[in-house]
Amino acid sequence: MNLEKVVFGFFIILACTLNFGFFVGQIDRPELHHASALFFAVVVNLVATILKFGDRTQIGATHLATSLVAVLQLVAASLVWMWRVYVAEVPMDGSTMTMIVSLSGGALVANAISVFLLIGETLRQTR
Repeated sequence: MNLEKVVFGFFIILACTLNFGFFVGQIDRPELHHASALFFAVVVNLVATILKFGDRTQIGATHLATSLVAVLQLVAASLVWMWRVYVAEVPMDGSTMTMIVSLSGGALVANAISVFLLIGETLRQTR
């Protein structure tokens, strides 16, 4: 068993599941989407992105691209949240939460593509 591949797969799958955990729930209800869940999704996606640097294959480039998309969308969602709550100092409302969760949904699609690539790459390898 290759520990490097285990860690790589762990962070890719964890990034997807944390993002899914934030995404689930009615899209316009702020009480169903916690800020710390979004924070952990951002952090784990950043770690997964760092792990994808250095692979010079085509599949590695696609992994990195999906990870960059996910990070971009999650950071954008975090910035919207921070702007609303800490800069504008306005309570979270349904329309803003809808935008945040929608950005998280886009990141979830990118994470899912990365998981599918990981599974496909694993199935393609021979022993």
